[in-house]
Amino acid sequence: MEIDDLVWTPDITPGPMVRKTREQFLQQCPPGRQLVACLGPKLVGYLGFDHPTGLASNRHVYELNIAIHPDYQHRGIGRKLMEAMKQQAKADGVRKLSLRVLSTNQTAQAFYERCGFRVQGVLPEEFWLDGRYVDDILMWCPV
Repeated sequence: MEIDDLVWTPDITPGPMVRKTREQFLQQCPPGRQLVACLGPKLVGYLGFDHPTGLASNRHVYELNIAIHPDYQHRGIGRKLMEAMKQQAKADGVRKLSLRVLSTNQTAQAFYERCGFRVQGVLPEEFWLDGRYVDDILMWCPV
């Protein structure tokens, strides 16, 4: 996807996204597990969600990932996707939304905080990126 190539850069994600086939894409992003934002026919953003584990005891949680095309960032699209996600989660009986963000991605951290997320933990020096260790920040939001 064009958005993935533009958004998931080394300063945003610890590794490249590799989906060589349609089957691999559908396995990683199953139907019904993404909200999308379009302006006319153009896909400008998406929010993916799924349960973090296959455990029944963890079915009240959705883990999220979000990407907005750089040309359409800072226009409220991400906030609208998050609002729609919270409504979807409530309808699905989900009580908690969680996500991970690199400590170097302070713009995303601030966005998540504005959407009601807060830090639930930090994995110090979780990744070695561009010659330095980078923390992985775990965030959550009640639904």
